[in-house]
Amino acid sequence: MRIVIIGSGNLATQLSLALKDAGKEIVQVFSRTEEHAKTLATLLGCDYTSDIDSISSDADMYIISVKDDAISEVAASVGRRRADSLIVHTAGSVPMSVLGGYSAHYGVLYPMQTFSKQRKADFREIPCFIEASDSKTLGMLRILAESISDHVVECDSERRKRLHLAAVLACNFTNHCYRLAERVLESEQTDFSLFLPLIAETARKVTVMSPREAQTGPMVRYDQKVMQMQMDMLSDERTREIYRLMADSIHEDAVS
Repeated sequence: MRIVIIGSGNLATQLSLALKDAGKEIVQVFSRTEEHAKTLATLLGCDYTSDIDSISSDADMYIISVKDDAISEVAASVGRRRADSLIVHTAGSVPMSVLGGYSAHYGVLYPMQTFSKQRKADFREIPCFIEASDSKTLGMLRILAESISDHVVECDSERRKRLHLAAVLACNFTNHCYRLAERVLESEQTDFSLFLPLIAETARKVTVMSPREAQTGPMVRYDQKVMQMQMDMLSDERTREIYRLMADSIHEDAVS
């Protein structure tokens, strides 16, 4: 199977590298930024283009891993070249139906993980959620996904949308809390790495108990004296408001 990777961001990079390691034939990378396309293509040992009209027309599968609002435009361009090809997108919150008007065979391969270009992901551990327009396409997607992941799950668009929301809360929101903590530490010239054991233990705890059971701290007790003191220490109103909202939410969940 000849595969074209459309996109060169974090997910596109890590997914394409995993496919290459699994022995899949990647023939081209497309990115609107030529340098980004060239960089990824060099890693993959394949052709590249930054011209959407120069995307290869003889591939068997086109994997679209771009910004959500660009998926339809790219799918339309691919569909004009080869309407019988398999078009796949990788987005968590975009329905499969966005591809429906551009090919007879289409689907979704959503790896639920946080990705960075500079950090290689172990795809074998990553849950990959798949959906397809027909049973044959679903079978092809399952074979492809299972070549890189040990956790392949069939999942429709509505369920995947909720999974993505939960992933944002669990990952992106949590990471932003790390950033807020980092900002507090910067004023004290304290190395953030000192907090890594705390972060690691917090993550380990939810492997053996529910997040609700694992919650500790002044919000659970609703120690208003400590909470007010900490809010007074925060230098900007936006962060104080985040603290207030989180504190109330944690306490309400603890007593519900």
